[in-house]
Amino acid sequence: QVQLVESGGGLVQAGGSLRLSCAASGGTFSSYTMGWFRQAPGKEREFVAGIKYRTYYADSVKGRFTISRDNAKNTVFLQMNSLKPEDTAVYSCAAQSRGGIRTMESEYDYWGQGTQVTVSS
Repeated sequence: QVQLVESGGGLVQAGGSLRLSCAASGGTFSSYTMGWFRQAPGKEREFVAGIKYRTYYADSVKGRFTISRDNAKNTVFLQMNSLKPEDTAVYSCAAQSRGGIRTMESEYDYWGQGTQVTVSS
């Protein structure tokens, strides 16, 4: 069983930056593919970025967001730059051991509780 805890969310003005962290415990972190998802009010949860040995991004965040991981610290990060009001959402990290980078939430086995990111215009 893997436990995931996100941190780093908050309120930021458009054009600003935030760095989210997701600390994992209870499993072999390096063996998991990690993903970040987000859910805006009234919308479905959507894939943002994923990482195992390589990275993959949703088109909407490509060039602005960077996912990274520190296997020694069992932590995955999401650096978010040039934030836009439409990036406002609850951001959650997730882990799966199916291999490869998956973009569907149903393919992830473990989830954090989420952290709120609000971007004001």
